[in-house]
Amino acid sequence: MLFVALYSPKPGVSPTQTLSRRMEWKPPEGIKVVAEYWLQHNNPRTIAVFEADNYAPMMATSMKWADLYDVTVVPAITGEEGLKLAKQMKPKT
Repeated sequence: MLFVALYSPKPGVSPTQTLSRRMEWKPPEGIKVVAEYWLQHNNPRTIAVFEADNYAPMMATSMKWADLYDVTVVPAITGEEGLKLAKQMKPKT
Protein backbone atom coordinates (compact mmCIF):
# COMPACT_ATOMS: atom_id res chain seq x y z
CA MET A 1 0.00 0.00 0.00
CA LEU A 2 1.10 3.54 -0.66
CA PHE A 3 0.77 6.26 1.93
CA VAL A 4 1.47 9.98 1.58
CA ALA A 5 2.58 11.85 4.69
CA LEU A 6 2.31 15.65 4.91
CA TYR A 7 4.51 17.31 7.53
CA SER A 8 3.71 20.87 8.65
CA PRO A 9 6.00 22.34 11.34
CA LYS A 10 4.37 23.30 14.61
CA PRO A 11 4.54 26.97 15.63
CA GLY A 12 7.97 27.92 16.96
CA VAL A 13 9.77 24.91 15.46
CA SER A 14 12.89 25.93 13.57
CA PRO A 15 14.31 24.32 10.44
CA THR A 16 17.45 23.56 12.44
CA GLN A 17 15.47 21.36 14.83
CA THR A 18 13.81 19.42 12.06
CA LEU A 19 16.92 19.07 9.90
CA SER A 20 19.11 17.73 12.68
CA ARG A 21 16.54 15.05 13.50
CA ARG A 22 15.99 14.20 9.83
CA MET A 23 19.72 13.63 9.36
CA GLU A 24 19.57 10.92 12.04
CA TRP A 25 16.17 9.39 11.19
CA LYS A 26 15.89 5.96 9.62
CA PRO A 27 12.54 4.54 8.51
CA PRO A 28 11.21 1.85 10.84
CA GLU A 29 10.99 -1.74 9.77
CA GLY A 30 8.03 -2.30 7.50
CA ILE A 31 8.33 1.03 5.65
CA LYS A 32 9.99 1.76 2.34
CA VAL A 33 10.49 5.42 1.45
CA VAL A 34 9.43 5.88 -2.18
CA ALA A 35 9.95 9.66 -2.38
CA GLU A 36 10.57 12.66 -0.15
CA TYR A 37 10.12 16.29 -1.13
CA TRP A 38 11.15 19.38 0.83
CA LEU A 39 9.00 22.36 -0.07
CA GLN A 40 9.61 26.08 0.30
CA HIS A 41 6.33 26.33 2.16
CA ASN A 42 5.24 25.54 5.73
CA ASN A 43 1.93 23.83 5.11
CA PRO A 44 3.20 21.26 4.35
CA ARG A 45 6.96 21.66 4.58
CA THR A 46 7.71 18.05 3.65
CA ILE A 47 5.84 15.43 1.65
CA ALA A 48 6.89 11.80 1.85
CA VAL A 49 5.55 8.79 -0.01
CA PHE A 50 5.90 5.44 1.74
CA GLU A 51 5.12 1.82 0.97
CA ALA A 52 3.89 -0.32 3.86
CA ASP A 53 1.79 -3.46 4.22
CA ASN A 54 -0.44 -1.82 6.82
CA TYR A 55 -0.90 1.37 8.81
CA ALA A 56 1.02 0.31 11.95
CA PRO A 57 4.51 1.43 10.83
CA MET A 58 3.00 4.67 9.51
CA MET A 59 1.56 5.36 12.95
CA ALA A 60 4.98 4.76 14.53
CA THR A 61 6.58 7.19 12.08
CA SER A 62 3.95 9.86 12.73
CA MET A 63 4.42 9.57 16.49
CA LYS A 64 8.21 9.96 16.12
CA TRP A 65 7.70 13.40 14.56
CA ALA A 66 4.61 14.57 16.48
CA ASP A 67 6.54 16.97 18.73
CA LEU A 68 7.86 18.95 15.73
CA TYR A 69 5.22 18.51 13.05
CA ASP A 70 1.52 18.22 12.53
CA VAL A 71 1.46 15.02 10.49
CA THR A 72 -1.29 13.93 8.13
CA VAL A 73 -1.06 10.46 6.58
CA VAL A 74 -3.40 9.34 3.82
CA PRO A 75 -3.55 6.20 1.69
CA ALA A 76 -2.82 6.79 -1.99
CA ILE A 77 -2.59 5.09 -5.35
CA THR A 78 -0.63 6.02 -8.44
CA GLY A 79 -2.33 7.83 -11.30
CA GLU A 80 -1.90 4.69 -13.40
CA GLU A 81 -3.66 2.57 -10.77
CA GLY A 82 -6.40 5.18 -10.47
CA LEU A 83 -7.05 5.12 -14.21
CA LYS A 84 -7.28 1.32 -14.20
CA LEU A 85 -9.80 1.44 -11.36
CA ALA A 86 -11.78 4.17 -13.12
CA LYS A 87 -12.02 2.04 -16.25
CA GLN A 88 -13.29 -0.90 -14.19
CA MET A 89 -15.90 1.29 -12.48
CA LYS A 90 -17.07 3.08 -15.63
CA PRO A 91 -20.64 2.07 -16.49
CA LYS A 92 -20.93 0.14 -19.73
CA THR A 93 -23.15 1.82 -22.32
